[in-house]
Amino acid sequence: MSRQDVKDEVIHLRSTGVDLGKRILLACVRTPSTTRAGTWSLETERLATTRPEVRRLLAWRVERQVDVVVMEATADYWCGVYYLLQPQLNLMLVNPSHLEGIRSRKSDPIDAAFLARAGASGMVMASFVPSRMVRELRDLTRRRTELLRSAGREVQRLEKELEDTGMKLTSVLTDVAGKTGRTILAALVALVALVALVALVAGERYRERLADLAVGKTRAKIPVLIEALDGDFTDHHAFMVQHYLDEADRFKETVAVFDIRIATLLSEHEQDLDLLDTVPGIGRMTTEIVFAETGGDMGQFATAHHLASWIGSARSRRSRQG
Repeated sequence: MSRQDVKDEVIHLRSTGVDLGKRILLACVRTPSTTRAGTWSLETERLATTRPEVRRLLAWRVERQVDVVVMEATADYWCGVYYLLQPQLNLMLVNPSHLEGIRSRKSDPIDAAFLARAGASGMVMASFVPSRMVRELRDLTRRRTELLRSAGREVQRLEKELEDTGMKLTSVLTDVAGKTGRTILAALVALVALVALVALVAGERYRERLADLAVGKTRAKIPVLIEALDGDFTDHHAFMVQHYLDEADRFKETVAVFDIRIATLLSEHEQDLDLLDTVPGIGRMTTEIVFAETGGDMGQFATAHHLASWIGSARSRRSRQG
């Protein structure tokens, strides 16, 4: 049996752990004890997360000559604190999942002290926090994706409404909100506003006229369309169909506004986007999302596996938030 005395490996003599909440943060400063060698003094302070209080936290850290500050990426509460402190301090933002299994019992003061110790000993790694431009780009691309999904949901509601009429347009048309579908639906809505529809819509002659509104390759489906248009399209259906189409258009108009703003932010990175666009299966919108999620700097990722892992984590976070 062998025995030896060891000391904790310390990378930073003076460290701070910050445990964040929505309104309150607890900060613990860990410094060498002046009374007993080999031990540490812990000073804990409770502060609000307002900017004046965060500035007071900054002044306190500077006064204590702290080498490193460690804070968890708690919800979105970390953003305002991090952005204010980061230019002035050696600040590490840590993914909470990296602390699972090494954290002791849970309480705010204990968490703050634990983070300070973890930072001092190098037990944690700083997460990648992109530049302001990339953060803004992420906001835009993620919101644009949400808007497109919302537009898709309105089309799904439209399809459900058409099923209620007994018509089978959705079985014939790939995109019922496409050019042919919209032309036919507009004619149906206009009909409801002008005449007593039941007698007309039930008639085969009128269904032939509606089917004849098809454009492009869809004209080859006219015989099937005539059969699919057999149904009871009431004034209620007309109101709801128009509503869903208007909502889908509203979302897509907003998407167009986002497209312009995203293009403006990326105007200096056209060469990178064009290069990404050469990858099979990746279009312009996808290249913009890739750039936003990675920051355009692959040097942040040690290997391709790290990049793939990051993309998977980012996708999981977005799905949980959505």
